[in-house]
Amino acid sequence: MKRSERRNKKRKGLRNFFIVTTLILLAGIIYGVVQYYSGLSIANEGLLKDDSASFDEFEGADPQFGEINVLLLGSDSRGNEDARADTLMIAHYNQTTHQMKLVSIMRDTYVDIPDHGYHKINSAFSLGGPELVRQTIKQNFDIDIHSYAIVDFTGFSKIVDVVAPNGIEVDIPYAMSHGIGMTLQPGNQVLNGEQLLGYVRFRHDKNNDYGRVERQQEALSKLKDEAVSVHSLLNLPKLLGVVEPYVNTNVDNRTILTIGKGLLLGKTDKIETLRIPVEHSFEEKRVAAGEVLSIDFEQNKEALQQFLSTEDEVVDTELVEEQPEN
Repeated sequence: MKRSERRNKKRKGLRNFFIVTTLILLAGIIYGVVQYYSGLSIANEGLLKDDSASFDEFEGADPQFGEINVLLLGSDSRGNEDARADTLMIAHYNQTTHQMKLVSIMRDTYVDIPDHGYHKINSAFSLGGPELVRQTIKQNFDIDIHSYAIVDFTGFSKIVDVVAPNGIEVDIPYAMSHGIGMTLQPGNQVLNGEQLLGYVRFRHDKNNDYGRVERQQEALSKLKDEAVSVHSLLNLPKLLGVVEPYVNTNVDNRTILTIGKGLLLGKTDKIETLRIPVEHSFEEKRVAAGEVLSIDFEQNKEALQQFLSTEDEVVDTELVEEQPEN
C-alpha cells in the first residue's frame, strides 16, 4: 500500500471516529434535555420556588477544613413564610473522609430563638426563615451551618419514584393509617413514593414523634443508596427536572458536585445518624407554647459537637495512607 493511501485511510479513520464521537455526544445532550423536561412535567405542580418564597439573606459561614453542614427543612408550605418546619435536620459531609452524617432535631425542642425568646425550634422558620433557624442552632448548640435546602413534601414522593422506581423496602411494625390518607400494612413492604411519604410522616404510634424521626433517617439513608445506583445515574437529568420546583436552596453548584463526586466514587459508608435531644437529656413539659422538650443544653451541645467532629477520622485516614507497602 502506498504511503498516500495509508495517509488517506488514516485520515478517513480519524474523521469517522470524530463523527461517531460527535453523534454520541449529541445523542447524550438530547437525552439529557429530554429527560430533564420529562422530570419537569412530572413535577408540573411544583411551585415552591416562586416570588412569594422570599427569606432574609442567609449568612452561613464558609466551610472549614472541607466540612459542610447543610440545614435541611421539610415543609408542606411550598415556601410560605408563615409555615413552621415540619422536619429539621443537619446533613454533614466531610470532603476528606467522604463520611456523611445526619442529625435530626426534634421539632418540639424548646430553645432560645434570637430576639424572640423561648419557643419550639420549628417556630424559628416561620419567624425568620432559614436564616433565623441557622442563628438559633448557632446560639443554642454552637454549630455553624453553611447552607440550607427547603424540601417541599409534595415533591418528595415524585423524587422517590424517580430515584427508586421499584420502590423502597421497609419493615412496618404495625398498621399505619391515621393522618396519612392511606393504610400501610405491617411487615416487610416495598413502598412507592406516596406510600413512603406516609411512612415517614406518620406520628400516631407508641413512639410519637421519635418514631417518625427514626423513619425519616431510615428513608433518607436508603434513598442515598439508591441515588448512587447505575439506574439513578442514567436518570440524573430527569431527577434534576423533578427536584427543581420542589427544592429551595442556596447550596452552590460546586458544593453539589463535590458531594456528588464522593457519592459516585462509592467512598461513603452508611450514613451515621443522631437525634437531638439525646437520650436521658430532656423532659417533657407543658408551657405557653404547648408540649415541649426541655433539654439539657450542655449535654446536647457536647453530643452534637462530638458527633459532627471528624478529627479522629481524619487522623485514622492519614495513618492508613502513610502505611508503607509490604
